[in-house]
Amino acid sequence: MQNNVLILDFGSQYTQLIARRVRELNIFCEIKPYNHLPEDLGEYKAVILSGSPFSVRADDAPHPDLSDIRGKKPILAVCYGAQYIAHFNGGKVEPSNTREYGRANLTTISKDPFFKDVSNGSQVWMSHSDTIKELPEGAELLASTHDVLNAAFKIEKEKIYGIQFHPEVYHTKEGTTILRNFLVHIAGLQQTWTPDAFVETTVAELKEKIGSDKVILGLSGGVDSTVAAVLLHKAIGPHLHCIFVNNGLLRKNEFEEVLEQYKHMGLNVKGVDASARFLDALKGEEDPEKKRKIIGRVFIEVFDDEAHMVEDAKWLGQGTIYPDVIESVSVSGGPSATIKSHHNVGGLPDFMKLKVVEPLKMLFKDEVRRVGASMGIEDERLGRHPFPGPGLAIRILGDITPEKVAILQEVDHIFISGLRQWGLYDKIWQAGAMLLPVNSVGVMGDERTYEKCVALRAVESTDGMTADWVNLPYEFLQKTSNDIINKVPGVNRVVYDISSKPPATIEWE
Repeated sequence: MQNNVLILDFGSQYTQLIARRVRELNIFCEIKPYNHLPEDLGEYKAVILSGSPFSVRADDAPHPDLSDIRGKKPILAVCYGAQYIAHFNGGKVEPSNTREYGRANLTTISKDPFFKDVSNGSQVWMSHSDTIKELPEGAELLASTHDVLNAAFKIEKEKIYGIQFHPEVYHTKEGTTILRNFLVHIAGLQQTWTPDAFVETTVAELKEKIGSDKVILGLSGGVDSTVAAVLLHKAIGPHLHCIFVNNGLLRKNEFEEVLEQYKHMGLNVKGVDASARFLDALKGEEDPEKKRKIIGRVFIEVFDDEAHMVEDAKWLGQGTIYPDVIESVSVSGGPSATIKSHHNVGGLPDFMKLKVVEPLKMLFKDEVRRVGASMGIEDERLGRHPFPGPGLAIRILGDITPEKVAILQEVDHIFISGLRQWGLYDKIWQAGAMLLPVNSVGVMGDERTYEKCVALRAVESTDGMTADWVNLPYEFLQKTSNDIINKVPGVNRVVYDISSKPPATIEWE
């Protein structure tokens, strides 16, 4: 990548937002943990230091060696990054006397390229308990706020810019302008990382990497695997063998419908019904992480069986995307907290002789959709809601049985069909139903019932990293609840989930 930005992650909850904002400027970037710097720094033209939950004054504070970066590449130091530059270069960082969290307004902004087109009084977002009392050696003050004297500074001779606020968050109103000023006007990066450019570069890389080898790719019917399949097909054509596995945990009629849809895309697709195999392996298991692991194991076993049927298959293709990697392996082994494991992240067992190819693993979901659109994939398929790889297994809380799967498939079908009929589906990022491990008392036809409770969930998001619940019309929820209770035997109560992410996750397990 000619326009490559290195983001060093010190464990901030906002690090992924920095990456998203940089990508939105059509500039490619990568997140790496502060304690695992890339061996080859030559490909990076600028570096951003993230925030952190640590204090630079603590004994266990992140303290990387930046000698190969400082003075050699432009640096934007955000929050902890700015305090780090100050603390270890003759400045002074102390606990703040006032709570510096939330909205603030920049004042006394210097006429510097960093603040080009940024208005005096511009709103920014603070999130720290320490503050920079004295600037580091050679630093020049660029901006303040009412409570923070040293809100922004620069060290001209090293082309370092330090800011105490977060330009990546929504509440910093001109944060994108500030990032553009640093990356384009100061670091000299070009805004050329577009979907078309990604496709061209990725197809060329896949051709070189795979050559004439055969690739087996697992299709799910979703956006990620579909876009990955089309990318690989562009690169290797008939050498791509797609397999769509029915794990018994798909939505109602999804196996047959998806196979029919793929017939019209020119892909070589084989359907494999392994539902009994998955459900048997899951029998009696209640722990959500163990359920994910079981599904991942059986998924690999099924593909190993299918691989033996494709002569000389060398690669397993997967639709892994960046949030999967971030949540599963904590930013490539970095300081951010691991949220949950993903069934298609983490490599293959030794017995499987396939190498993994993941053409989308550096893309966020909205970027995957834009890449798909640039390749001519129809809007209806690209607009499909995300569906978890483990399927309904993580929407059935507790153990999995065929009866529970059948109940949830009917509930989900009523919910999703209703969203489409009411014109709500395309306004929602992701929706689904959860079967709860509780029974509740109800009354039907003057008789007491003691049946299942289901929870409906609908969220809005751009990349799945954060999400908020959707305020669905009461009339829709009322009709959907009535339809579910009247048409799905075994369910007598419906609730609606109004939790955001964070603190909750989109899925319940």
